[in-house]
Amino acid sequence: MTTTALRRAPSDARPANPWWLVVAGPFAVVVAVVAVLAAGAFSAAFTVPAGFPDPGALARLGTPVVTVLTELAVALTLGSLVLAACVLPAGTPVRKALGVAGAASATWAVLTVLQVVLRYSSISSTPVTNPTFGDQLGLFVSQVSLGRNYLAIVVVAALTSAVALAVRSATGAMWTAALALVALAMQANTGHAAGAVSHELAVSSMFLHLAGAALWVGGLGTLAVVRVRGGLGRADFASSVARYSAIALWCYVAVAVSGIANASIRVDSLAGLTTDYGILLLTKLALLLVLGAVGFAHRELVVRRLAGPTAATRPAGDGAPASGAGTGGASSSTGARAAGAEGTRWLFWRLVAVELAIMGAVSGVAVALGSTAPPVPQEEPLDTSAAYQVTGHALPPEPTLARWFTEWRWDLLPAFACVAAIVVYLRWVRRLARRGDSWSVGRTVSWCLGILVLFWVTSGGPAMYGHVLFSAHMVQHMILAMVVPIFLVLAAPVTLLVRAVPPRKDGSRGPREWVLALVTSRVGQFFANPIVAAVNFAGSMIVFYYTPAFEYALTTYAGHLVMLVHFTLAGYLFANALVGIDPGPHRPPYPQRLLLLFATMAFHAFFGVALTSGEELLVPEWFGLLGREWGPSAIADQQRGGAVAWGIGELPTLILAIVVAVMWTRSDEREANRRDRQADRDGDAELQEYNDMLAEMSKRND
Repeated sequence: MTTTALRRAPSDARPANPWWLVVAGPFAVVVAVVAVLAAGAFSAAFTVPAGFPDPGALARLGTPVVTVLTELAVALTLGSLVLAACVLPAGTPVRKALGVAGAASATWAVLTVLQVVLRYSSISSTPVTNPTFGDQLGLFVSQVSLGRNYLAIVVVAALTSAVALAVRSATGAMWTAALALVALAMQANTGHAAGAVSHELAVSSMFLHLAGAALWVGGLGTLAVVRVRGGLGRADFASSVARYSAIALWCYVAVAVSGIANASIRVDSLAGLTTDYGILLLTKLALLLVLGAVGFAHRELVVRRLAGPTAATRPAGDGAPASGAGTGGASSSTGARAAGAEGTRWLFWRLVAVELAIMGAVSGVAVALGSTAPPVPQEEPLDTSAAYQVTGHALPPEPTLARWFTEWRWDLLPAFACVAAIVVYLRWVRRLARRGDSWSVGRTVSWCLGILVLFWVTSGGPAMYGHVLFSAHMVQHMILAMVVPIFLVLAAPVTLLVRAVPPRKDGSRGPREWVLALVTSRVGQFFANPIVAAVNFAGSMIVFYYTPAFEYALTTYAGHLVMLVHFTLAGYLFANALVGIDPGPHRPPYPQRLLLLFATMAFHAFFGVALTSGEELLVPEWFGLLGREWGPSAIADQQRGGAVAWGIGELPTLILAIVVAVMWTRSDEREANRRDRQADRDGDAELQEYNDMLAEMSKRND
């Protein structure tokens, strides 16, 4: 009986790769398109209001459909690249994922061309068949910012396709993913965010939303495609699903947080939820909740069982077999395990199909939202003040000590990164504790303090006033470059990563592998070199403030983010070269470290003095035209900023010097203890040898 059951188990089990899974992707597209066309807000796709010119049925019906298809192509591009870089084992799976990325990004480029044609037709109310349409479209993509943005997306997407088909490794996939993110950042500027109030929050939340959704949808789709095409064995498939599940959780959080931020800009009351936009927003929220529930089931019911199916029968009582005896019982258990594994895989594919369908619906509703007027008008308010015309924000009230901590302008991307940094660090500490290993409480506190200060300096008073006061901007700069890095370096995050995250055995690259590869690479070693780090730390200030880079950071959100990352990283590399605990550069002896510290700080003081005594205003088109009625004049405030650069640098320098001195003292104590232990073992042979040498020299002199 048991032998018969064993023979029938594999044939009765459902296939690992069901044929209908091939239909899941196209079905998701159909669901997305239906969601778009079924939305009440798209009634305009079929009728044109009286008195308005008709762009044609092609533009009215094609624009939302092409937008859905474009977003799905973006998702498949980003998901396949990230899976190739961080999830899939080296070899065939990575190459297959890169092939998917190449095809998807090429489709993305083609669909974007169609999208810009249809979008311009809708905007200008000019049918595609109009004889002058081609000339008008040429002017749109060459002279209008939105058209140039679309053209840039086409170029970058096509370049992404070429690179994805050319590379073959996880490193190449990561660089290609960075290229795709550039195009995605451009796409974040083509919807409501492009002209919205709270422009920075709108753009950052849209980018986070698009990136999270794309990676979530595209990662799942790529995983299914690579599995169906035979690129993953069962063991590799199980580990890849588990890794993707962790990424999907972060994507879910990113989509939820960015969605809330977007909704806060566009819906300002409960009454707004009863509008077409509000109904679509609630529909999307409901679909996201369903996706979260399905994802939880995916993680709990499938991921753990894919990693290793449990035995269907267990010994009972004192160890006697629960059913059968001898080889018959073993065969029954083996057959049950095989059938259980097949059932688990079948459950996985069913969940994949359901998730793809729901994701398609979410994508469709998202497109409908992007094309529906929100309750809060997104036109720029009629603020004629000089400050608003220059900065895009109303002039904040005169700064006081309390307002430095009560005035906030949320910068979503740095804020999300700060929260994620604390969560990940604490999870690693908890993982060590569960394993029975200890981790310094002081290092944990240092990390949390550093990240909290970073959070405040990027979204609190320094960010608010740094946009209108040079002195406040210099406070923000000095804290980013000289205060935050000290806390982060003393927290030893790389050491914690190496201890808490196990290495991968299948050739894939996780956080541990990527960080260690960067730390040990030639580029990483070069920039971490103490002399290079010092030159970068001091010299980049001159380059930044006395070139157009400063103006770019003030006038563009991308430049602002680059500034935040650069100065934080430059300060981290410099502090790590002096007092770092993590593996990294070859650090010089302690006297040379102090010399390097004081030389760098002397240059830093010279920079502060130059600003204090300078009479030429930096970026006069910005700081000189704000029309402030409070505070000092622009040039006086800039000179105050020089004093800030000089003064704030003193305390971190003193702290670094004290830390270097303490480390030097401890190093000497460890060396002295080592010599004492050596002397105890060999009877102080080194001292005896030295005395004998002196005695021999004395005899020769006599």
